[in-house]
Amino acid sequence: MKIRLDNVIKTFDTFRAVHGVSLEIESGELVALLGPSGSGKTTILRMVAGLEYADGGHIHFGDQDATDIPVRNRGVGFVFQHYALFPHMTVAENIGFGMSVSKVKRSKAEIAARVRQLLALVRLDGLGDRFPGQISGGQRQRVALARALAVDPKVLLLDEPFGALDANVRHDLRRWLREIHQELGITTIFVTHDQEEALDLADRVVILKEGRIVQQGTPQEVCRDPRDPFVLKFLGDANRLTGEVRAGRAIAGGAEIAAPGVADGPAEIFARPRDLDWSESGPGVAATVTRVLDRPGERRVIALAGTGEPLEFDVEPERAIVAGEAGFVTLRRAKVFSLA
Repeated sequence: MKIRLDNVIKTFDTFRAVHGVSLEIESGELVALLGPSGSGKTTILRMVAGLEYADGGHIHFGDQDATDIPVRNRGVGFVFQHYALFPHMTVAENIGFGMSVSKVKRSKAEIAARVRQLLALVRLDGLGDRFPGQISGGQRQRVALARALAVDPKVLLLDEPFGALDANVRHDLRRWLREIHQELGITTIFVTHDQEEALDLADRVVILKEGRIVQQGTPQEVCRDPRDPFVLKFLGDANRLTGEVRAGRAIAGGAEIAAPGVADGPAEIFARPRDLDWSESGPGVAATVTRVLDRPGERRVIALAGTGEPLEFDVEPERAIVAGEAGFVTLRRAKVFSLA
């Protein structure tokens, strides 16, 4: 099922949460809506679900204008962060509940067979008679997904489904969810504020800020070619230096880097910690080490540039470097944005 949002707007009282968002999601695509709290991602998801109505614009499911269709008639499956399972029902009863109250009548035998099929799909065979309080958080989230799939949705909507789980469980469930999506091929929209989660799972990532789309593209595109300083900073650690562009070269302190297509004048230069090199002699940006952080497999160095700007970079774990050491930082790769 293809989904299209055309200039969708949503306002709560005097606060506009979504500002004219237009977006197309292809049939069978898994798209992540990524952004900080308040960026509008959950509001967009709830409008697609029919839990909120747009104040302007249109939402299409295929060729059908679904903007004003009630949630019960949209054919969507919704998975929430906090499971929303019925604690007094068994796992099997939770999965089968939607089918038992659906307008499409099914016999008890048909429902039981579908429940068994879904339990196998989400790898919970043999747990159908347990109650939600008797299984782990990761297992409860699998039950929530099975319940959403039980009604054969045209669209699957996931609202930070792993947010309540610890890091190891989230990592395992991400891989599992991707396998499930590849097997079923349901058009899926996934909301998260976790960059790693979005980049690991999605076919396409849509990055939002203050109710607007800042950039969208494949994980490779948004990581390797951020089109906006917000995107670059949001997708991971980034050092910022102020400088100047002259004839296609950005100059900051004693460092220079290519800046093709950037207008001459004041500029800001961003570089990931892995793209900075440290040496005892120049050329480069003069800096003084203020702290060294040891981590498994790496050393993170925090330094203060002569320009007064903080810098972070990584060195080999065995490299000798101490606080107070002076040297120079060079940039292997950077992204330059004009301030003119």
